[in-house]
Amino acid sequence: MTRIVVDCFGGDHSPEANIEGAVRALCRFPGLEAVLTGDAEMIGRELKKHGYDSSRLSVEHAPEVISCSETPTLAIKQKKNSSLMRAIELVRTDESVHGIVSTGSTGALIAAATLRIGRLHGVKRPAFCPILPTMKGGVVGICDSGANVDVTPEMLRQFAVMASLYLECAFGVNSPRAALLNVGVEDTKGDELRKAAYPVLASEKRINFTGNMEARELLSGDYDLVVTDGFAGNVLIKSTEGACLEMLKKLKRDIYSRPIYKLGALLMKRMFAEEKDFMDYRNYGGSVLLGCKKLVVKGHGSSNAASVEKCIEQAVRMHEADLIGRIAQAMEQAEQTE
Repeated sequence: MTRIVVDCFGGDHSPEANIEGAVRALCRFPGLEAVLTGDAEMIGRELKKHGYDSSRLSVEHAPEVISCSETPTLAIKQKKNSSLMRAIELVRTDESVHGIVSTGSTGALIAAATLRIGRLHGVKRPAFCPILPTMKGGVVGICDSGANVDVTPEMLRQFAVMASLYLECAFGVNSPRAALLNVGVEDTKGDELRKAAYPVLASEKRINFTGNMEARELLSGDYDLVVTDGFAGNVLIKSTEGACLEMLKKLKRDIYSRPIYKLGALLMKRMFAEEKDFMDYRNYGGSVLLGCKKLVVKGHGSSNAASVEKCIEQAVRMHEADLIGRIAQAMEQAEQTE
């Protein structure tokens, strides 16, 4: 049985999307138990709209909410009765709880997960690993994407090991092709960090390191994992998402600019819908915080019910594949070889 806590009052469409997503996940996964945290009265009213197995769902009352505008470290100290902190404490203290899904404040989740749940032994820093679709129908992970602005070559090595295991466990990617984000493909390119990290990654036997990768190749499908610092990774993923969204907007404007284009678009309506669905980040779940003692999945703030359901699915897949145990074992092996 997999037991996941869902922070019901994080995100733009909470609590409705969070609750519906949890209910949909319960219907899909008979081995799933969900704990919903937040205002119990509001959650109860929303649950009446859905049919579900009540024996596998429980509610923990938490009347406060941490907003994205609050200072993360202060918020997690001052709002102990918030939906996020109640969820974090359940994950920390209850051995039967395997992880948390939240679409709320990223900063508060990182701080709470790191300080309260804690890191696995040997992990220097937890790292975010979001997923994007590729042009060849697969996915590509970016690790890190915002949790650690300043990193070392050793931290990048750990990111590569943890994210490779994640892609294997959650997405079934065999021997993920990992690349180092850089300004050129040659091993001599880049700043001092990238130059120092290249031989460290190349010598790591537990990853399938393929060398450097330029940003324009992110969605090519030639790579399964991009390893980088949190600053560059965050810029990479947001610029890629932004470029795709702007292209869709331009395409829509161009279609409506001439009657002949409108007619052509009508004939291709189904194809356009499929492309829009392919490029919607909400269909690929959340960003996993790798390196913590329990599973932590951060969904996008604008997540709808389908996206929350996908985040919970990620947590289920990772638990079933024992991702935490595999990362812990990898860190232990690394210590023994040093």
